[in-house]
This record gives sequence, structure tokens and C-alpha cells, in this order.
Amino acid sequence: MRTRINDMLGIKYPILGFTPSPEVAAAISRAGGFGVLGAIRYTKIEELAEALDWMDANVDGKPYGLDIVMPSKVIDEGDVTALEGMVPERHKRFVDELMVRFGVPELAEGTAGPNAITGWVHDFARAQVEIALKHPIKLLVNALGSPPADVMAEAHAKGVLVAALSGHAKHAASHVQAGVDIIIAVGHEAGGHTGEVTTMVLVPEIVAAAEGRPVLAAGGIGTGAQIAASMALGAEGVWMGSVWLTTEEYRLEPPGANGYSVVAEKLLAATSSDTVRSKVISGKPARMLRTEWTKAWEAEGSPGPLPMPLQGILVAEAEARIRGSQHKALLGTPVGQIVGQMNAVRPVEEVIRKLAEDFEVACDRVAALRG
Repeated sequence: MRTRINDMLGIKYPILGFTPSPEVAAAISRAGGFGVLGAIRYTKIEELAEALDWMDANVDGKPYGLDIVMPSKVIDEGDVTALEGMVPERHKRFVDELMVRFGVPELAEGTAGPNAITGWVHDFARAQVEIALKHPIKLLVNALGSPPADVMAEAHAKGVLVAALSGHAKHAASHVQAGVDIIIAVGHEAGGHTGEVTTMVLVPEIVAAAEGRPVLAAGGIGTGAQIAASMALGAEGVWMGSVWLTTEEYRLEPPGANGYSVVAEKLLAATSSDTVRSKVISGKPARMLRTEWTKAWEAEGSPGPLPMPLQGILVAEAEARIRGSQHKALLGTPVGQIVGQMNAVRPVEEVIRKLAEDFEVACDRVAALRG
């Protein structure tokens, strides 16, 4: 399992693991893959700085990266109040009625209210980049298109490669023009924000549009055989996110009587048919577990999700209340269709070892077909 990605990033396996958990990201890097920490969860710069300090101390000198959310449309802090005023009263009433119908308790007294917009503020993303480039990251990934030219120039000046996600061949062409080093083809099966085209169809289209730049396949990938299939389609590595949600290092709180959180129990029990692509989180289509929360937004009488970023502003407090109360019927998480194969809790090292072993088996099986 060796491609240009191994040499570009200095890793044993071209397996890039995206995760909001520093513990998981560090474990992926230590096991020979490449851990990529998601910055979107950090709404305070000092919290991200602490997480990166922790990564530096726990990757055993192995490389790692950071994923940011830098929207092409600039949203400044001064716009937040105006945006909040654009949320229709009908939508507010709908959310309030759902909270009452399902008996979701208020946030505990003294609990800070959520800041739904911080992660999407352009200047905040730039501040995250500034902090990240003070650490020995090897890769900077933007989830919302190519980063601005000056951000890429600064990263390259520090010896940091730049990657960007793509759900369509035209996006890949734009990334090439912008000078992105690695293009991530995110298929319809993927968890989180994803497009309409399936991974099997999308990857070769992105490879053709990449003009020689290496492509990572993402979406519906959780086995060594699926990694081998991605390589056969022209990818030089994989970008995996969902599979790490059921690893030992991904500690969700609070654990129940069996040691698992409500979300972990749902993930372990889910089939590949138990996800839905919905705009309920942010206003953009994202794949997640199907819950009573997602069903309510699809039901008759729903006003329908608002466009980004208004939907995130609308549901931020409600989702914080759902998480805080661990409301079983409503609580979900972004996850891809590969969740149907995520039916056991394993350490990250074991996951990567099995991926590598099964990749070899799949390659041998295909090689034998040549007669």
C-alpha cells in the first residue's frame, strides 16, 4: 500500500483519518496512518492551541494535520447579530414545539449557550490557521473549497501541504487552478457534508480532473477491500472519518451502564440504511444518523431547513439541549453509510492493522483473476 501520498506525508499507510478527537488523531498517526484533527469543534482559539500542544506531545514524532472550515463567503463577527435577526419566527416556534413535544430539558443553569456561527467565521478560521502553523503540522485541509491564495502561500512557505474536499469534478478543476496539493473526492455515501455523486463514480472523475495531483477517496470506505477498490479507480489514498467513531480512543460522554454513550450504542446497532442526508444541522446536505429529530424536519408541517448559516443558528441551542440531556430519540451524529459495518469497538491500531491486512488479501484476489 504505497503511493505518492506515503512520501508526501512521511507515513506508512496512505490512510488519512479525519476526527474531532485528538486522542484518535494521535493514535492514527502512531499506527502508521495520518491523523487529521477537525478544528470546527473548537470555538475558542486557546482550546485549539491546547489540543495541538497535546497532539505534539502524543504522536511520538509522527506527522499529523488539521482540517479547517473556511467558507468562500466571508462572514465576520459583526454579521452575526444581523444573521440571527434573519431567522423566521415560524422556524423558532417549530423548534420550541419540538423541544416541548419530546420533553427536552433546558440547558443547566450556568451552562454557556452555544455559539453556532463561530466555526464558520472567516476571520476565526484564519486565526486557527495562524495557530496551526506554529505547530509541526504536515497538512492543512479545508472542508469548504480551496483556501484563499494567501493562506495557501503561507502554508507552503512553512512546508505544509494543502488539501481540499471535492464532491464534483468542477470543484477539483477549481482546486487545481488554485494550487491545492491533494484533492479529496467525497462521495455521496460519506458522513457529514456530501454531494450527490457516489464514490464509485466520483473518484475516477476527480482523478481525470486533478491533472496529475494525487486524489484521496472518501465515502463508504471502511475495509481494506474498499481501499483496494479506491486505488483501482485511481485514488492514491483514502480519507476516512466515520470508522473512528467506534474506536476505543473515541470516548463519548457520558457513558451508560454498559460503558457506551447513547450515540455509541446507536452507531453499533445501525445498519447502512439508518442514515439520512439532511440539511438539519447546517442548511447544507449532510449525512447523519436518522433520528426523530431528522424525521421531524421531513414531516408534514415542518417549515423546512433554512439555508446556511441560518439553520445552524436556529438549531444550535436545541442541539446543545439534546446532547446535554442525552435524549435517546433525538440524539444523533454525522456518519456515513459505512456505519452498517461499524459493529464492534476496537482500538485504532487494530483498525489500521486490519485495513492493511485486508487490503493485501483483496489485491491478491484481484491479481489471481489475471490467470
